Amino acid sequence: MSAGVVPEIPEPPPLVPGVARALSPLVRRIIAPNAGLMTGAGTNTYLVGIDEIAVIDPGPDDEGHLDAIVGCGGDRIRWILCTHTHPDHAPGAAGLKARTGAEVLAFKSKDGLKVDRRIGDGFRISATEFRLTAHHTPGHASNHLCFLLEEERMLFSGDHIMQGSTVVIRPPDGDMAAYLESLARTRQLRLRSIAPGHGHLIENPNEVIDYYLAHRSERERQIYDALAAAGTAKIDVLVKQIYTDVPEELHPVARHSVHAHLLKLAAEGKVKGKTLTGPWSVV
Repeated sequence: MSAGVVPEIPEPPPLVPGVARALSPLVRRIIAPNAGLMTGAGTNTYLVGIDEIAVIDPGPDDEGHLDAIVGCGGDRIRWILCTHTHPDHAPGAAGLKARTGAEVLAFKSKDGLKVDRRIGDGFRISATEFRLTAHHTPGHASNHLCFLLEEERMLFSGDHIMQGSTVVIRPPDGDMAAYLESLARTRQLRLRSIAPGHGHLIENPNEVIDYYLAHRSERERQIYDALAAAGTAKIDVLVKQIYTDVPEELHPVARHSVHAHLLKLAAEGKVKGKTLTGPWSVV
């Protein structure tokens, strides 16, 4: 190859639901068949370990998906971990427990998820081949946990960080200030990779986290500047003005993140307003 020629980076293999794919010596991924606007190719379910297996995010209660998980892990599945209780990540826990007898662990029982054991920041599973440590990362959801595979410094990030897109923060359970704090703490974990709840494995974790932080800072500046220029405005108007780089079908979702930014600014004494549909103004 000639000097100065940048080698082409091969495209990652397509994300195919129902097919177990090894991501590392300890990790396999199976994608649920719930592709959509907010889920991409589908929810990623991860199997960690060989002799003893922890399943992270069983996904929706889909018979075929649960059968694929059991077909891959069998009676070696000992733990079922849920990053949070949103409907694309946790409802499959009950069916997977019925098939395997595995213990269901999450921050707490909520949204129909029944846990066998509540876990929080610093909780650790020490298996024969691996250690998984829980990190409480509220923001996208108040009960959100990420799980760090110590041996590989791989973070299973649920919806805290996603590949190819940013994360929606939807108040009141979603909290922008908490989310930014969680991102900053995640940046200190010395990660080698991130296994997100949707999309491909992220192998430049620090760059992605830095982008998330910069993106949120820029969005907040845009929101404040647009509101200051208008004097008083509603969120729908701000979204149309600011989110010109986002397809219109995503504007109803973007409203929630704008609301989250405004609530953060209000807590800081910079703007006035309360609701998703009411008026906002600068102080």
